[in-house]
This record gives sequence, structure tokens and C-alpha cells, in this order.
Amino acid sequence: MKVNITTIGWGTGTFNVLYGLKRNKDYNLAAIVSVSDSGGSTGEIRDQFGILPPGDIRRAIVALSEDTGIVRKLFEYRFKAGNRMSGHTIGNLLLTALTDITGSFEKGIQELSLMFDVRGKVIPVTLDDTQLGITLEDGTQIIGETNIDIPKHDANKGIRDAFLVGGGQLNPRAREVLVNSDYILIGPGDLYTSIVPNLLSEGMKEAIQESRAKIIYICNIMTKYGETNNFQVEDFVNVVEKYIGKNEIDYVLVNNAPIREELVLKYKQEENKQPVRITDISLFSNAPYKIIERDVVNEADYIRHDPEKLAGVIADFVEGWIK
Repeated sequence: MKVNITTIGWGTGTFNVLYGLKRNKDYNLAAIVSVSDSGGSTGEIRDQFGILPPGDIRRAIVALSEDTGIVRKLFEYRFKAGNRMSGHTIGNLLLTALTDITGSFEKGIQELSLMFDVRGKVIPVTLDDTQLGITLEDGTQIIGETNIDIPKHDANKGIRDAFLVGGGQLNPRAREVLVNSDYILIGPGDLYTSIVPNLLSEGMKEAIQESRAKIIYICNIMTKYGETNNFQVEDFVNVVEKYIGKNEIDYVLVNNAPIREELVLKYKQEENKQPVRITDISLFSNAPYKIIERDVVNEADYIRHDPEKLAGVIADFVEGWIK
């Protein structure tokens, strides 16, 4: 019997999770993806054509696609500067066209998934037209994912809360896969712009609580300036629990491999990011979840989660090696 695994979130981290897992034919995969993006090509298409943002959906399709050749490169091709198509990707335009042809954003995703031989389901978390918002510690509200992702405000101010403007009812298809999952993987990804927008959907918390799945939170390897300044593992977990409830997470997967000092310094100087560490394991002695420390980093020129290492750890969960 196949194992039902559902991911929640987006960003490079979640891309790498799916890219690693798709090689295992014993998994039924479903990717629940945020549709709150408001920048770049995605934002322009959203404004001009009135459809939900296609960008993160496109990348989920790429992650799960069996095609690794020219078709995939075509799908991700981005027009260069200097013409009216500048910044747009073929994939975004294809999804926009298929939405118009089929009359439905979801049907457009399904048709595109068939075209690119996708191994699994790509599901928008909501079908409502929403905007992400945050409230800073001083009470200032910022609206728009791109304004949070690339802060125009004082990025040293912490985030107090997040919310959706425009509803955000959980997509029934997302609820169905969550309730029937064996494992739900939350993250990794930018906490407030990739993970939390999914958790804010009305009905998400209840679907997670109804599910009998084991819930694994995959913690970020690095902080992000303007979202998670100076965060450690417990800070990330506390934010996730704020939106899905206490006692829901079963495991927290944390990278414990050392990161090259020159890379740490580069990230600090260029992006004001720092490694996420467990400062004191005793802090988790009474936690309702279990900390799992593993080497899951790929640090060639960038600090990223490694798809194969992640897939190996998830396989250990599925096969019962981690309890």
C-alpha cells in the first residue's frame, strides 16, 4: 500500500523536499501551495488577468515533473529584459492560458500537470483571491507578500502576527488530502511568506487536527532578515504552533551538520542571515514533539536543504527507523 505524504508550504526548501521524494514510487505525493504571491511576473499576471498567482504553483509542477530535459527548461524559461514579455516565464503564461481555456484555475493546473508528467497532486491552498498581511511589534500593518518578502519597512522590527485579506477558505481538495495523509510535512521555507500563508487558510487548522497523520516540521537552516531575525529552532516551532495548535507537531527535523564558516560569513554580510541552531537541547525535554537532528544540508555555493538527504530521513520515518 502506498504512503500518502502531503507537503505544506513553498520556497526552495519545499521544492527540494518534493524533488527528493518524487523518486520513491511508493509515495502518493500532494503539494499544498500558497497563492498569496504578489511580486514579479506572478504579480503582473494576477493584476492583469485576475487569476490566482501562478508562480509557486509552477515551481511545484517543476519539482514533481518527471521530465528533466528541454521541456522542463522551456517551462522555466524567463524572457529577458528589453521587451514587453520581460520577466515572465513560459510556465506562468501556460497556466494563465490553460486557466482561460478550461475556465478554472484548478483545471488549468491539472492539465498542465498532465502535460509535464507530474508525479503527484499540486493543490492551491485556497481558491480565494487573498493578500498576505502582517502586523509588526509596533502595530504597523504591512499588506502584500512582496512587501514582506522584500521589506520596505524597518526590517529590524519583529512580526507580531499574520493574516489574510480577502477570506482564504481552505480548498476542499486540500482538506481531503490532509485528512487522508499518513505524513504531513510542514516546511521548510520562509516562515511568514511561504509557510504561514497556508496555515492561515480558514479550515486548515481543523483539517490538520482531524488528520491522523504524523506531522513533521522541517525547520529552516538559516534565518531570514525581516521575518525571523535571530530565531532559533524553538522560535520557528512556536510560530507554527500558533496557527495549527499546540500538541499537533510530532517531530521537528533540524539540521545538525556544520556549515562552512566562509558561507556563514557570506550570508551574514550579504543577506544578514544566520544559521538556525539548537542552543540548549534541554529546552525541549518537556516538548510535545521529538527533535530529530540529522545532516540535511547541501552547501555547495548556497546553503540549502539537500533533496536526497531529506528523502532519506523521510524514508526512515516511513520505514519505522525513527519513532
